[in-house]
Amino acid sequence: MLRILTTLIAIALLASEASARTDDFPRPAAIEPQIRFWTRIYSEVDRAGGLIHDSTHMDVVYEVIRLPEGLSRRARERHVERAKKRYATILRNLAKGKRSGLSAEEAHVLALWPEGVSNATLKSAAKRIRFQLGQADRFLEGIERAGQWAPHIRKSLRAHGVPLELDSLPHVESSYNPAAYSQVGAAGLWQFTRSTGRLFMRVDNVIDERMDPFAASDGAARLLRSNYDTLESWPLAITAYNHGVGGMKRAVSKLGTDDISVIIAKYKSRTFGFASRNFYTEFLAALDVDRNAERYFGPVTPLQPVQYETATLDHFVPAEAVEQALGVDRDTLREHNRSLRPAVWNGAKYVPKGFELRVPADLLTQPIDLALASIPAPQRFAKQHRDRLYTVHRGDTLSKIARKYRVKERELVALNNLKSRHRIRAGQVLVLPDEPGARAPVSVARSNPPADGIYHVRRGDTVARIAARFGLSEAKLVAMNGLRNRHQIAVGQRLRVTADASAELPTAKPEVQIAAIAPAVANPVERAASNPPTPETKSVETSAEVETELPIEIASISSAEAIAEAPASKAPAIASVVVPAPDPSDYAISEGDRITVQADETLGHYADWLEVSTSQLRRLNGIPYGTPVGIGRVTKLDFSVVSRETFEQRRLAYHHTLQEEFFDAYEVVGTDTHRLKRGDTLWELAEKRYRVPVWLLRQYNPTLDFSALQAGARLTVPRVAPRED
Repeated sequence: MLRILTTLIAIALLASEASARTDDFPRPAAIEPQIRFWTRIYSEVDRAGGLIHDSTHMDVVYEVIRLPEGLSRRARERHVERAKKRYATILRNLAKGKRSGLSAEEAHVLALWPEGVSNATLKSAAKRIRFQLGQADRFLEGIERAGQWAPHIRKSLRAHGVPLELDSLPHVESSYNPAAYSQVGAAGLWQFTRSTGRLFMRVDNVIDERMDPFAASDGAARLLRSNYDTLESWPLAITAYNHGVGGMKRAVSKLGTDDISVIIAKYKSRTFGFASRNFYTEFLAALDVDRNAERYFGPVTPLQPVQYETATLDHFVPAEAVEQALGVDRDTLREHNRSLRPAVWNGAKYVPKGFELRVPADLLTQPIDLALASIPAPQRFAKQHRDRLYTVHRGDTLSKIARKYRVKERELVALNNLKSRHRIRAGQVLVLPDEPGARAPVSVARSNPPADGIYHVRRGDTVARIAARFGLSEAKLVAMNGLRNRHQIAVGQRLRVTADASAELPTAKPEVQIAAIAPAVANPVERAASNPPTPETKSVETSAEVETELPIEIASISSAEAIAEAPASKAPAIASVVVPAPDPSDYAISEGDRITVQADETLGHYADWLEVSTSQLRRLNGIPYGTPVGIGRVTKLDFSVVSRETFEQRRLAYHHTLQEEFFDAYEVVGTDTHRLKRGDTLWELAEKRYRVPVWLLRQYNPTLDFSALQAGARLTVPRVAPRED
């Protein structure tokens, strides 16, 4: 009887969910051509080919094109462009009224359009030819990968009242790849941007929960529910996942309807582009292919969920200590704890206190709590590991830096993910392993001071070693010589080591320096120069474009309707790739405890780094709730909890990590020029039009004042492509 009752309940639930699908996800006839188009992309054509099609009338597909094997990125791009130009020529000829004596190709193209198609329609179609790379092989891989997290994702969706069909959305966003990283910085299965991710989870240079399928799925369910609560329509809520809630509210208000087919067809906005316009239909296509996988791909075997043991750490612990205690290799731990950032795995940061560690149960030889309890007391810390950043100067070598600051070369190589210890560049920022005070006490032979009380700094000397040699404290030596920074001394510099030493001391210019506060973040773009890139076919437009901060509008311009100018020029060759100077942003704290807001910074970041509340900073600066801080704004800070040095270290570490992660995935392959027009906003240009980070635009335009851009100014825009390695 109980079995029969259970079966009936299950049938009822399935019927309820099927009904919810019909009600929640309408499929108006007007959008069926788009759904069919994306179904083909996800099920018929793999990444070795694609469809050349009309970007508005998606049922008009001119050709299924195959990309020859062995072609470079640039060659693939040229191959596609030749085909697009061929069809554009055919359409322009037909638009002149040609209807007889047609070639086979001309007849084929004309037949794709309704009988009696106008010349004007064909002429405009010549400007809408687009190529879409196939995704069938990726989609199949995604279905297989999805099995690992399906139970948790569905549990999260249920918990927040989100239809279970939304578990197909990661197929659109990332093909269920937890390591996915877009060129605008969206990350993980659900492709959260940093700013949106921070609303629902922890995102910093120690933990980035966007990369954790479990935490990110909880965050995505909350975001989707929030979208629905605001818009009261699942088609709008899903589209808002890409275009933002504010954007969809504007669409509804402007058109006076919440009918998704009308919005797709008629809503005009500079940011409601191809990706946003197709997002809901992509989801419906992905849902069909996902739920009917065997029809499209034959038998599919999804990966099974991993059975984990979990434990919450009660101290800050080095990753190496965790690895040794559990008897599980670091690569495996990293695979199953994806939210821990590279700084943790390379030793620059500890696994943080309170982190829930996840380990496959079948790899453990004893309960996880018992294994972690074996970590020795000296490897348990009450505070997080602090960063030290070193700016490489001309003439530096890794061995010289290692000797001077009492670290091992291999530590520097590991901490900074260097491919070679022989390749460092001026302006590059290196992370050093430990605070000097945290290392073993300095042990040097005591010496009598020179007769004149003046010591000449030698190679390999530090303030600590010199102080120990002459029986002084570091503080005493610093005070006697009026040193501004105990980490900045130079070979040949003269230092007083006795109280009666000469009063006048010429100061040598430091040969190399390490600063507790680095003057500027490294410029990772320089890797593009040392590792010559090759262009690639333009990537598929599928990553999330969730609205974040309010855009920074160009100063003194009222109209927001002007269309941005197309790129004026292309970088013709690899040799012409522009490599900018190191990051020109001003990260210093000025008089009155004020800073200038830089790209990708929010009040939330400052609150985290200062260990104060965001509301406290808002009150201090008179910033109303909900109002973001724009790039270039001068903002006052509260140093009542942490020091200025600590704040600057955290700020620099954040930007360092942000830039390094981007250039692990992308490289600069050229530049374009954009002339600013009325209504342009920095956010739209970076995130929507050119799809590059704002901070990268800043590096390529060091002389522009980003807080007061003017119409007519020229913006150098880096062109990026995914790295092949």
